[in-house]
Amino acid sequence: MARRKAESIVPSYKPMDKTLIDRDKNRTDLRNDLGISPSTLAKMSAGEYVALDVIALICEYLDCKIEEVVEFVPKKEDAE
Repeated sequence: MARRKAESIVPSYKPMDKTLIDRDKNRTDLRNDLGISPSTLAKMSAGEYVALDVIALICEYLDCKIEEVVEFVPKKEDAE
């Protein structure tokens, strides 16, 4: 049996953008200081899932809670 995936919610990394501003940091700092790959940052920009260990690394770096990095929001239906 295939593993189920969430169908009605998706991750949003908008809280991270606010936290970065509050900490006077940006996504380039994440790439340079933490070694987060450009493809992972692109996934975050696209609202895709990234590994939890990446989220933990960002939380540690920004000295914040997980909800200050990622939240789940209702999935928007594609316009047809």
